[in-house]
Amino acid sequence: MKKQIPTEMIFQISALIVSVILVHLVYQTVIRPNAEAVLESNAAQAAINKDYVQERSLYVVVKDFEQESCFILLFWALAIMGLKTRRAFYEQDLLEKDFINIHGGMNILPQDTRTYIRPLQALSETEQMGLLPRALSAALNRFASTENVQDVSEAVKSVCESESDRLDSELSMIRYIAWAIPSIGFIGTVRGISDALGQAYKAVEGDIAGVTASLGVAFNSTFIALLISIVLVFFMHQLQLIQERLVLDTHNYCDKRLLSHLRTTDK
Repeated sequence: MKKQIPTEMIFQISALIVSVILVHLVYQTVIRPNAEAVLESNAAQAAINKDYVQERSLYVVVKDFEQESCFILLFWALAIMGLKTRRAFYEQDLLEKDFINIHGGMNILPQDTRTYIRPLQALSETEQMGLLPRALSAALNRFASTENVQDVSEAVKSVCESESDRLDSELSMIRYIAWAIPSIGFIGTVRGISDALGQAYKAVEGDIAGVTASLGVAFNSTFIALLISIVLVFFMHQLQLIQERLVLDTHNYCDKRLLSHLRTTDK
């Protein structure tokens, strides 16, 4: 597990850098130029016709820096969740394999455990780090040392619970991002309202364009941030569901394919 930490950290940093570059590139080449064109068109139409109703444009709604930051965090979080989902599916595929080759009414005695541990030790390093091989190895080693089926069950339960806690703790960054996105939206709201109040004297003189533009920043940033947060939390709960099912399926696998075959005496 120690060898995975630097790799995952490098992936997260790389994903953040890529998200910043790609989102900023899209904003500079597509979103902000189009937003400026829409605003200029609306201003020209409003100058000609005072009854002109401005059309809401998606480019204008998402053009500000707060929305850009929210999209960067969204794609960063999705990249992290994609890596964790891929790992979970890989470990789910391990449940389709028969690592200890036990069939029918076969029984495993304490003196037989070494025979069943060898195939697990022969697995690749990546496979050995999987939840299922670790749970099977812990169970067989515990059975060899204690010759007690109840202790084996506790060993499997302990491995599964520790894995569940580890997976849950690794979601802390995703939870932080899910919290940070609405916070950034509220920062945009505060900035927009502050700018609007700073231009209140113009509204008194009859020029409300600056005030309305600033209020647009305030409400658009919160609107986009909340929408992005809803999407992110949905995918986060889907990932959490996949991980929880993996732990439960691993526990059931050990119960059906190993614990039910353990015997302390040859019958």
